[in-house]
Amino acid sequence: MAEGHTVSPDGRLWTFRLRGGLTFHHGEPVLARDIVASLERFMKRISFGQTILERLDRMEAPDDKTVHIRLKKPLSVLLHILAKATPCMMPADIARASMDKPTSVAIWSGPFRFVKQDYVAGGSAAYEKFDRYVPRNEVASYGAGGHVALLDRIEWHAIPDQSTLTSALLAGEVDWADSIVSEVVPALVASGRVKADRLNSYGNLAYMHLNSAHGPTAVPAIRRALLAAIDQEEVMKIAIGDRNLWNAPVGTFALGTPCSSTAGMESLGTPRRPAKDIKAMLAAAGYGGEPLVNLHVSDHPTYDAISQVVVRRLREVGLTVRDEIMDHNTFYKRRYSKEPLDKGGWSTWSTATSALLYFSDPVMSGLMRGNGSGSLPLNLMLEESRTRWMELADEAGRNAICRDHQAEMLRSMHIVPLGQYSYYGAWRNNVSGVKRSPLPLFWGISKS
Repeated sequence: MAEGHTVSPDGRLWTFRLRGGLTFHHGEPVLARDIVASLERFMKRISFGQTILERLDRMEAPDDKTVHIRLKKPLSVLLHILAKATPCMMPADIARASMDKPTSVAIWSGPFRFVKQDYVAGGSAAYEKFDRYVPRNEVASYGAGGHVALLDRIEWHAIPDQSTLTSALLAGEVDWADSIVSEVVPALVASGRVKADRLNSYGNLAYMHLNSAHGPTAVPAIRRALLAAIDQEEVMKIAIGDRNLWNAPVGTFALGTPCSSTAGMESLGTPRRPAKDIKAMLAAAGYGGEPLVNLHVSDHPTYDAISQVVVRRLREVGLTVRDEIMDHNTFYKRRYSKEPLDKGGWSTWSTATSALLYFSDPVMSGLMRGNGSGSLPLNLMLEESRTRWMELADEAGRNAICRDHQAEMLRSMHIVPLGQYSYYGAWRNNVSGVKRSPLPLFWGISKS
């Protein structure tokens, strides 16, 4: 959205200039005050944005095309955060009305507009080409560059059953599957109608999150026992299968990123440790059989399989686990609960997310913090290393900080890494322009 930016010599004033022709999907022009309100919302609601907010003096829109971000002290990674987090820009009135809550109004300024009347929660969503969008005059590169819409309409459908998805691809009922299991790839390719490949080389990093605020997992020594209990190779073999698609063991920074290292990984449970050793760790930590509440997502095949392996192992080493099975929508609501276990709270949950977007540095994931917020522990060493990483321009120095940060993460232990995996995407032969990307991108995609 910006045609360019400048930074003052003292690093405290960032000035962005909006490019021409930007229009919201309801027909109104995009103005600088909309950007300011949207960034305020982003900084208040999202952990990445809160990193900026901690150093923010004020934001201003001196005219319709100019945005000033004034900082109390320099933040060299400001552009890194804005580019990687991609905050949603929306009309100022919508942004201000939803500062403290989600919004049900989806009006943005991009090549495709959301079709609200065709949305079914958990089932499907539709987007249509926005004819008034003016793309940048550059080649697209991930989220940057020129976003040229070649399709009139895009429909997303949630099809968790792999046999149903495979049949739909072969029959031409769907054109592109974001994720398919490796077992169906040979049949799809042999049909001559479908192509398949790994589009995201970084893939996802699977992890178990431990609640540091309530129940047995509030005890650091018990959290360290859970870390030692989990064999990442066992999780990946069962949940992912195809050995070409996964790596283990991994730390808290994704393999293939500059921050990746082996620091602190001697604490991991890979290779698999005897159950008696974990039971001894739990006994020394004072564990007396108190129940752990696990939030188990059942309507995603990979997350379901990961949860099954984790829960079985935790019970095997002597932990009492109340495994609460639920769909994705319920999980997203429950995981933000700050209540004790007997009032709807939780102890653990396992999932996976983009390795490149969320596990490539100490800033982009709120789970990397030690600020004592919500389910996170209070760990000043994590906060200090995160701050040092943000302030250092030298890449070698940053990578050394990442090693320290990972070692402390694996000592403090509120995240148990479960392995890093990628997956196959599949699309019909009449679809062209499919790109290698951490996320599905639809600009430049065409269908004959």
